[in-house]
Amino acid sequence: MEKEMVEELELLLEQNDDKPLSAFLNDLNISDVEPLIDEYPEHAVKFIELLQINRAVNVFRILDFPTQERIIKKLQSKRIADLINGLPPDDRTALFAELHGDAVKNLIIHLSADDRKEALTLLGYEEESVGRLMTPDYVTVKQDWDIPRVLSHLRRYGKNSETIDVLYVIDNKGVLLDDIRIRDILLVKPETKVSELMDGRSISLNVKDPQEEAINVFRMNNRVALPVTDDDKVMLGIVTVDDILWIANEEYTEDIQKIGGTEALDEPYLDINLFTLVKKRVGWLIILFLGEMLTATAMQHFEGALEKALVLAMFIPLIMSSGGNSGSQASTLIIQAMALGEVTIADWWRVMRRELVSGIMLGGTLGVIGFLRIYVWSLFSDVYGPHWALVGLTVGLTLVGIVLWGSLTGSMLPLLLKKLGFDPATSSAPFVATLVDVTGLVIYFSFAVSILSGTLL
Repeated sequence: MEKEMVEELELLLEQNDDKPLSAFLNDLNISDVEPLIDEYPEHAVKFIELLQINRAVNVFRILDFPTQERIIKKLQSKRIADLINGLPPDDRTALFAELHGDAVKNLIIHLSADDRKEALTLLGYEEESVGRLMTPDYVTVKQDWDIPRVLSHLRRYGKNSETIDVLYVIDNKGVLLDDIRIRDILLVKPETKVSELMDGRSISLNVKDPQEEAINVFRMNNRVALPVTDDDKVMLGIVTVDDILWIANEEYTEDIQKIGGTEALDEPYLDINLFTLVKKRVGWLIILFLGEMLTATAMQHFEGALEKALVLAMFIPLIMSSGGNSGSQASTLIIQAMALGEVTIADWWRVMRRELVSGIMLGGTLGVIGFLRIYVWSLFSDVYGPHWALVGLTVGLTLVGIVLWGSLTGSMLPLLLKKLGFDPATSSAPFVATLVDVTGLVIYFSFAVSILSGTLL
């Protein structure tokens, strides 16, 4: 935010004169007004009221939900009506979906009968479905139309469309036949029929598809919008790339928070209520704490071995952290690959083979380093005793085993959760690390008992 802009705004606010402030705000780019609302939240309502309605709508639609909610609660009824009616159907649906029932009822009454019916229809689709994202504002044509008729139709209805980059060809029953880019229409002879421009390669989304699937379809295809159909291929609306980018950002943020071992916050960190923040974090912490308690149980089981060879206790933190780190690495890589559509449940065997090999290689590397560390220390100290080589072998082989186990656990758990219908991101790094910590101790002491029996044990 430029210093001169801020100084001018603060001067206008001090003068408390709405007319020059309105002129100042309406002269700014939409992208410049949004950070001003974030910077001066106490004046957010005034900014929206003083903006021209079309500019107010465009600013309002890019604000985060908590800010939108605060503004709506304080706006005058007339301004709310203008704002709600001016929002595109998809943005309006997204707002309604976040609000509580009574608030939605109070806003819906401001809509026209047709818009009210449209909003209720869109809200009828499942929360995470493509149906919640689509807008019914688009342009359709028939395959027997010529170019002049198409252009005449476009001039008449194009202003209300979300985008006119793409026109959709439907039959008399509303079934989607194809889509045509506007540039193809503009570059052919007037007598050309729409049917001559069709290539049958249109891509569409089903209204029931998960939003995550729509993100992947957009990512794999160079489209600014995609049509949405029902099970009978009847066209219901379109989803535009700006909505997909918004959802992709939300999904990414949610996955990162889950990978970190917390529930999705749903609001910006600084806006969320402190009690709510604690509530979303404490659940996972309790689960992880109870899981780590199993570590104490495992150590009690091998208490006798620890008493006979205290040197083994020195390497417990090293062993546990190595297994947890390898598991966290693997789970993060697989979750990200699944989110990008690079890995599916069907690829589980390919993933397992790769992690078997990489786990052995990574574990072998750490195992050699661990053995060399014990060897070098034994040259200057007798802390590991006369059987340092056996201790080094125990640590080295354990590192191979636990890193391999961590890699397999971290890579397979997200795929298993996806297969069971859960969010793969819940196989967070802390969760995998806790699971590997407990099993890692079993692996460590199993190697110790096998290798050190008759010497230290």
